[in-house]
Amino acid sequence: MSHDAFTDIEIGSAREYPEQNDEQEYAPAEDIEIEKGFITKLQRFTGKYGVEQRGIEPVLEHERTDTTVLRLGMLWFACNIAVSSFAIGILAVPVFGLGFVDGFLVILFFNILGILPVCFFSTLGARLGLRQMVLSRFYFGYYGVKLAALLNFFACLGWSAVNVIVGAQLIQAVNNDVPSWAAIIIIGSATFIVSVFGYKVVHIYESFCWIPAFIVFMVVLGIFAHSGDFENLPLKTGTSETASVLSFASAVFGFSTAWAIISADYCVYQPITVSQKKIFFTVFCGLFPALIFTQALGLAIATATVNNPAYAAAYNDNHVGGLLAHVLFPRLGSFGKFCLVILALSIIGNNCPNMYSLGFCLQILHSQTQRVPRYVWSFAGTLVYIGVAIPGFFHFETVLESFMLIIGYWSAVYEGISLGEHIMFRRGTSPYNVEDYDTPSRLPPSFAAVGAFCCGVMGVVVGMSQRWFVGPIAKRIDASGADIGFELAFGFTLVSFLIFRTMERSYFKR
Repeated sequence: MSHDAFTDIEIGSAREYPEQNDEQEYAPAEDIEIEKGFITKLQRFTGKYGVEQRGIEPVLEHERTDTTVLRLGMLWFACNIAVSSFAIGILAVPVFGLGFVDGFLVILFFNILGILPVCFFSTLGARLGLRQMVLSRFYFGYYGVKLAALLNFFACLGWSAVNVIVGAQLIQAVNNDVPSWAAIIIIGSATFIVSVFGYKVVHIYESFCWIPAFIVFMVVLGIFAHSGDFENLPLKTGTSETASVLSFASAVFGFSTAWAIISADYCVYQPITVSQKKIFFTVFCGLFPALIFTQALGLAIATATVNNPAYAAAYNDNHVGGLLAHVLFPRLGSFGKFCLVILALSIIGNNCPNMYSLGFCLQILHSQTQRVPRYVWSFAGTLVYIGVAIPGFFHFETVLESFMLIIGYWSAVYEGISLGEHIMFRRGTSPYNVEDYDTPSRLPPSFAAVGAFCCGVMGVVVGMSQRWFVGPIAKRIDASGADIGFELAFGFTLVSFLIFRTMERSYFKR
């Protein structure tokens, strides 16, 4: 895409939508003049520096000038050529007790399952020009989507906190004198600087940021492959193996499918004439190789922790950073430290989508939150997740495992409602009238979605296996618990939604 095309995107959004927002009374009457003046000045000031002005308003057809579909695939590839994806693969061995073969099969098949919804919602974002949370109004209703937006907001914060902890571990592995809080602040601040400018800068940054990280991962692969430290751990059998496979599958699924709750945000400037199959295939080709490569590499290195005391000690001392340092430092010395710094900075590319989309989750909650510019919400979100990550640094393994599973649960509930509505009741894109996006009376009444959400939570409770709670069905598979929370969440949600939505449409006629 040309620079002019990207400039057209930002100019179009900056010229039209701030003016429309200023016409709406989003604040008490006595405050409107002051607040309108402040917001207008802020928008004009940031607009001079190329900050995207558009909020949750639909992108009109004549404004969709992002004609390079390849950038979309590169964005998703870059987001997952990161050490946080590598960390998911590591969990298979020390946390879930799997070997390479069974762990790799889980990584392969459950990543495919997880990324299909990401690809699907990307096609709708390109077709309709709607942000993911705005699109969700057609599934959850005008009021029900507020619940989804809040959960997505916390998901974006949680992802960012987990990711920045991984980056801080790498920096500490390079120099243990750097306090964890300082490393977290550095990475968090850099992420905000990139994401604050919006769609154009995020896409440009993601187009190139993956290159140094990919090179470092190839160096890690080459060194470890020649070290002879890989352990082909034997496959286990019985209910304990079943429990481990199902629990690790939930973590893998939760990592990959979580992108679905924000995926449409990165396609809204694609022209409506672009083939939906092309969008789907491009997103798939961006996600799949990046996830499989990084997670399989993490899994392979983690196998060495079983019978090699040096690897086990490195992992126990500094988790992901310790393992990578043990692979790189003895053979590369100072250059190995440079490689770890590069991987730590890859977290910026991984977190940018979370911080960009976070603002839309809050803007959709209320007319007053919609008035607050996206980048202001991104700044507030950055402060919050940094505050969460600093104490969470010392409990990384527990935080990562628990958070991955919980995100998988929520994503399964979201997809059960969204896919159920689209496939069974809308059957294509033509039934979506984009102009209805902010008209409650022309959107679903929300009763079916909220009811199905509650049923999905019931599925989570009976099927989950966490350190702090094991559901009754999870216990029946194995005494220690086998996590089938996301499977039951999706099933309970989908079945109940189809029943409730049929009744809702029959009564409300919408």
